[in-house]
Amino acid sequence: MQRLRQSLQRWYCQQGRDLPWRRTRDPYAIWVAEVMLQQTQVATVIPYFQRWMEALPGIPELATAPQQQVLKLWEGLGYYRRALNLHRAAQILMQEHGGQFPRNLEQVLALPGIGRTTAGGILSAAFDLPLPILEGNVKRVLARLVALPQPPARCLPLLWRLSQQLLDPEQPRTFNQALMDLGATICRPRQPRCGQCPWQADCAAYNRGQQQHLPMSEHRPSRPHKQIAVAIVLRGKEILIDRRLESSMLSGLWEFPGGKIEPGETPAECVVREVKEEIGIDIEVVAPLATIEHAYTHFTITLIAFICRYLRGEAQALQCSEVRWVEPAELSQFPFPAANQKLFPYLYAWLEARGHLL
Repeated sequence: MQRLRQSLQRWYCQQGRDLPWRRTRDPYAIWVAEVMLQQTQVATVIPYFQRWMEALPGIPELATAPQQQVLKLWEGLGYYRRALNLHRAAQILMQEHGGQFPRNLEQVLALPGIGRTTAGGILSAAFDLPLPILEGNVKRVLARLVALPQPPARCLPLLWRLSQQLLDPEQPRTFNQALMDLGATICRPRQPRCGQCPWQADCAAYNRGQQQHLPMSEHRPSRPHKQIAVAIVLRGKEILIDRRLESSMLSGLWEFPGGKIEPGETPAECVVREVKEEIGIDIEVVAPLATIEHAYTHFTITLIAFICRYLRGEAQALQCSEVRWVEPAELSQFPFPAANQKLFPYLYAWLEARGHLL
């Protein structure tokens, strides 16, 4: 074990990545980065992390920030529940821990949105506590190191033990960061750079010629597809938007009203029905605007958008949290899901072609 630790850390000293959150031991900054890095590539995270830290530099600022500011800063990263969990956890830290990030593993695990690997990443990087990690890159490295004969998801207790055994108790911060970098830059999912790997000689997968085939993967069922129709409702110079329910997917985000197209229903009929049910007003379809495709983790959608005219009724939050009439130039002030954002260029072009001022 000691030889593996030393060879990895020598490699890391020469080849490790210089990342903004590695230039600090501030647990808040490291926590924000760890959460952003869940399900998101490093290159994507860096500008989001920098903007977040400029706007919300500490736990007190995050705890007192309006939810809409938090979601707007997160806009485009996806998995918005992560942002809401950060917000709620900061409020808990202010209420129960005096605004300080705890050093106790159980207390950290009790915070919303923090699991074992995120907790280990934060506490080892901020406080040098000897806690293992097991994120995606690390699972791949360890699975190849021992030539794991099953998908990693079926062997998590074994992989956790291995991560703990390998961990350098004297330098847990450096070791965990090195292990993540090894997976991200050398032991890649495809075309691993085995010739540059400090663990090549000890890697069972490499020695058996199996590195291209490991780790084994689970069969993934095809993602279901949904047809969604949305209405861009115009009333004079204003556009109608609504905020999603807190209990729904993408909770707290704003969107153009609409919903799933029912069997036997045309997209145009769908938006008229959905707006009536969701907001309580009558509209008429003026023209199709755009049809876009968008993929989420567990399903894909075709989003069909229509320009619609407001007819009558008072807009009410019947099946949403809030409704607003806003001018086109104000849309960018609200956090929208990525699928809705794809409609903005089409909407602006449509309005500009008809002399609307943006």
